[in-house]
Amino acid sequence: MARWLKKGKDAEARKDADDKVRAVVEGILADVEKRGDAAVRDLSQKFDNYAPKEFFLTKKEIDEAMSKLHKRDIDDIAFAQTQVRNFAQKQKECLRDLEVETLPGVILGHKNIPVNAVGCYVPGGRYPMIASAHMSVVTAKVAGVKRIISSAPPHQGAPHPAIVAAMHMGGADEILVLGGVQAVAAMAIGTETIKPVDMLVGPGNAYVAEAKRQLYGRVGIDLFAGPTETLVIADETVDGEICATDLLGQAEHGPTSPAVLITNSEKLARETMAEIERLLKILPTGETARQAWEDFGEVIVCDSYEEMLKEADFLCSEHVQVMTDRDDWFLQNLTNYGGLFLGPRTNVSFGDKVIGTNHTLPTKKAGRYTGGLWVGKFMKTCTYQKVLTDEASAMIGEYCSRLCMLEGFVGHAEQANVRVRRYGGRNVPYGEAAE
Repeated sequence: MARWLKKGKDAEARKDADDKVRAVVEGILADVEKRGDAAVRDLSQKFDNYAPKEFFLTKKEIDEAMSKLHKRDIDDIAFAQTQVRNFAQKQKECLRDLEVETLPGVILGHKNIPVNAVGCYVPGGRYPMIASAHMSVVTAKVAGVKRIISSAPPHQGAPHPAIVAAMHMGGADEILVLGGVQAVAAMAIGTETIKPVDMLVGPGNAYVAEAKRQLYGRVGIDLFAGPTETLVIADETVDGEICATDLLGQAEHGPTSPAVLITNSEKLARETMAEIERLLKILPTGETARQAWEDFGEVIVCDSYEEMLKEADFLCSEHVQVMTDRDDWFLQNLTNYGGLFLGPRTNVSFGDKVIGTNHTLPTKKAGRYTGGLWVGKFMKTCTYQKVLTDEASAMIGEYCSRLCMLEGFVGHAEQANVRVRRYGGRNVPYGEAAE
């Protein structure tokens, strides 16, 4: 039976925090809808102390920002984007249009159509999330999105050079220096100067995630991405240092980021906990990581691999790092997660920054019903139908007529009946089912 050596905050404490965020976001969205550009400017001044004449960057400003980077930085960004682009292109090849004759004269099909306009949010509060530009902008570009607007908050009162470079190199058509809820609100709702988009993508803090939730329906979203979550599943094939490093490597994201260890070895569990305490004393981001670990960290010891699997599926973590003597068994049997990282040679950081899979992944157990951001999220699979012969139209019409009348939809039935009369030469009285 699973037993906890350490637990985090209970669900009720987390709910209270969510309620406070919800109210703040509602007010900001209402303000942007009412006052447009003026609200955006006031909010940017309030939260980021940044209110330029124009939030959009010009070509000259983009070039100036990129000129501040070393060539190695540009090359590294290009390498990461190449990996993301290559994988996204391979994923797109899996999405094929379809046309099939299901009955004589009846043609059904679907087309994969890119979304027309997408807003890509790139976080930059606690850390400048350069990699998020690769994951959203590059992937949208591969999908064929016609208009890509990307936004990131200012850094120390100015555009962050590396984020600007990543957005530009990734293929963004418009670049905004704007952060937080005001950024996603402006892109989704639109203002006097910012044309609204059809879809919002990209991670963010709790406020950005809540804004996307409230805007969903008005625009599409990729998924509800809350605070980063990480789960390490390990046995004694690895040691406490690597487990602790992988847990804290994600806990540094923010003070509300859950980091959980599931193991079948109490020895490894206790070694990992001791290593975490050692590393927290020397980790430069240790203050943030410590709060996350103390408030949301968990250590679960299980009796078997099957029990480890059961607990992992229940947790449904965003990132799942598996380091056991049966990694492929977990690959075959785990069903609830955002992204899977198999074996000690890989890790969540590889996926976050460079290896090519997308790092925008489901949190808060959304992995039960959705995967992460990928090229297919930017595509609409839209069906169509054609009936090529009189005989097919009349035959389908007869079935349709009777089924419509079974439900009481007389008008629907007449859509079918008119085809039966016109193409089948049948005398079907108005308002009756075809016999």
